[in-house]
Amino acid sequence: METPFIFGKIATEKNFTDREAETANLVQNFTSLINTIIISPRRWGKSSLVNKAAKLAMEKDCNLRICHIDLFNVRNEEHFYSLLAQKVIAATSTKWEEAVENAKSFFSHLVPKITIGSDPTNEIAIDFDWDDVKRNPDEVLDLAEKIAKEKGLKIVVCVDEFQNIAEFADPDYFQKKLRSHWQQHQHVAYCLYGSKRHMMLEVFTHSSKPFYKFGTLMFLDKIDTPYLVEFFHSRFKDTGKSINDDAAHLIAELVDNHPYYAQQLAQQSWLRTNDACTTDIVRDAHSALVEQLSLLFVTITETLTTQQLNYLKALIAGEKAISSIDVMHRYQISSTTAITRSKTALIKNDILDNKAGEVSFQDPIYAYWLKNEFFGK
Repeated sequence: METPFIFGKIATEKNFTDREAETANLVQNFTSLINTIIISPRRWGKSSLVNKAAKLAMEKDCNLRICHIDLFNVRNEEHFYSLLAQKVIAATSTKWEEAVENAKSFFSHLVPKITIGSDPTNEIAIDFDWDDVKRNPDEVLDLAEKIAKEKGLKIVVCVDEFQNIAEFADPDYFQKKLRSHWQQHQHVAYCLYGSKRHMMLEVFTHSSKPFYKFGTLMFLDKIDTPYLVEFFHSRFKDTGKSINDDAAHLIAELVDNHPYYAQQLAQQSWLRTNDACTTDIVRDAHSALVEQLSLLFVTITETLTTQQLNYLKALIAGEKAISSIDVMHRYQISSTTAITRSKTALIKNDILDNKAGEVSFQDPIYAYWLKNEFFGK
């Protein structure tokens, strides 16, 4: 029997839960061509949310096209321009012959190098001579607007892992170049999101940055327990099994309502269930999940300094006044400067999250492992 829980890839249809308000707002932004920036920690369902909203928005407006771009492996401007052109043309073409024609006709100064795979259903690949692009970047940056105007379309360009432009040479200049073009577009909107929350905040909320106030900010929260409990009940029932309320609530509690881990722990619990899932089954699944990830957690922990570990130990213990002399002495923290440095480094490395001054762990399973396995020895 196929598992009813999905994690590690886009959640669709019955695998997608909650986010009703966020979905409605994003659909409205897409159909109204309002620029949107989505900010949240890793694995909170940004990509799944964008995917669902894009589908609903295009069903609502037949002239709307959504272009999806992932910058995960993009580390320079040259790759960015090629990928942007390729995805925009693919999203606005109904067949590969039209895509090839569009690739040729919408450029005046650039000569695209077009590669077609052996399977005609595949997207065409587009590349340019980098020296030509450096002289004429406008043609690529304005491509979506030009196509939208000529074809009577509305286009939303969704860019995942947007913070990776910080890896480009002279990223601030590149951001200025992007904004100078994108803010002029009347038929195209942009949805920008990524998994490095602290970097995204720096790009979009600092007044000195080019993308400051570029669009509507959307901050994702964790999924509320009632939605998760209802979701667990529904998915178990769909496969002829059941889960009691205590067990469903326990899954949400053990993963601190983390969307990715909620799906993963629910799956592990479902696999161990013959008929009815109980709290004992959930606890057994949770122990197995912690053990499964322990080697990864050991590797992460080995990269941390003694002062960072001491700070995490105090945080896990629930200390509220970590900078007090008593707490610093108890956890062998050398100074308030060491606290600041540790917190900054841990946030930068995606171990901690800082939301409105409240610091918390991004990974609830790692927090559990530290408390019970590492510090608890």
